[in-house]
Amino acid sequence: MDESRNRVLEVSRGKVHCLPEKDEPVEHCRLCIHAREFKIGGRFVKSPSLAYCVACRITEDVDVGKAEAVRCADVRGDGFHNIASIIS
Repeated sequence: MDESRNRVLEVSRGKVHCLPEKDEPVEHCRLCIHAREFKIGGRFVKSPSLAYCVACRITEDVDVGKAEAVRCADVRGDGFHNIASIIS
């Protein structure tokens, strides 16, 4: 995973500034194809959305309510994209 292309989005009042015109609830990030990691307690942990990634297969749950930031791989400005649209 090339982390140099990822953005780190700070969590403020339970939301991240996903796109210039849109804030998303951080809870949505748990299901977003772009979410890579959540910063909790000063360290980054893998996103549950990576459970379906063939290369990652992350299976641990994350308490996103405690997230301070989200490492996001959305470099094209697509915004929130639900993982369910890919796996269904």
